[in-house]
Amino acid sequence: MKFILPYIVVLLVLGTACSQNSKDPDPPGYHFNEPEKFNLPESLLEVSGIAFYQGKADTVYAIQDEEGKLFALPWKVKKQTHTRFAKKGDYEDLALLANKAVVLKSNGWLYTFPFDERHFPETDSTREWKGLLPPGEYESLFADAKDNSLYVLCKNCPGDKTTDRVSGYILTCGDSVMVTGNFFIDEKQLSTVAGKVKRGFRPSALARHPLTNEWYILSAVNKLLVITDAQWKVKATYPLNGNRFNQPEGIAFDSDGNLYISNEGDDLTNGNILRFVWQQRKK
Repeated sequence: MKFILPYIVVLLVLGTACSQNSKDPDPPGYHFNEPEKFNLPESLLEVSGIAFYQGKADTVYAIQDEEGKLFALPWKVKKQTHTRFAKKGDYEDLALLANKAVVLKSNGWLYTFPFDERHFPETDSTREWKGLLPPGEYESLFADAKDNSLYVLCKNCPGDKTTDRVSGYILTCGDSVMVTGNFFIDEKQLSTVAGKVKRGFRPSALARHPLTNEWYILSAVNKLLVITDAQWKVKATYPLNGNRFNQPEGIAFDSDGNLYISNEGDDLTNGNILRFVWQQRKK
């Protein structure tokens, strides 16, 4: 037995190394094994949403899921500034319009405040929008500044349990915020592409690719990236390696099509943002 144990140890080490170095499948135009990593400060250990203003990648705007604060960080600079927009709560995603910041709470409430006030330690201009969305759990928000529209996707909504669908809502954000449409992701399409998704599909963030108009949807629970076309038809799914994507909770693109995925940290790892450079797709 004492002669066998060293061989077992070697095999285990080799197996672990192979597992850690195994190549993830890549979405078209990206190399998931070659990210640029930005380790975030302790204040963003539980980063829950990220966004860029007008697609400019020089500054990352972020929220975390306990403090009602909007954080601003130059790329790969840990020194951050923040603006308090609300009291403590479970804030899950962030989106930026031309003159507004919009934050989504897990219960579906929305918070809006003037983006120009991000320079102040605190804003007293926040407006709270309750009851616009059906009861449920929400984590995914995207804003289209061209027409001041917002897209919100359910994570876990009672109304979806018997429909094999994940519901989404389109809102217009002007002087007021109102629901103007809806959409859905067909879980049967998802199962056809990805196989059965355990515990159901639970989206944690979404963003639209600025060059292809495809939707990129993250699920931290399922460790999955889903890509749909502009009409929400599922095109492809990609498993996310837990060694790289600790807890993927935020997603954004810059104007050049570079992809950014944020991960919450834990007792052993920092919160981080992974940047994947856009490679022009081969036709």
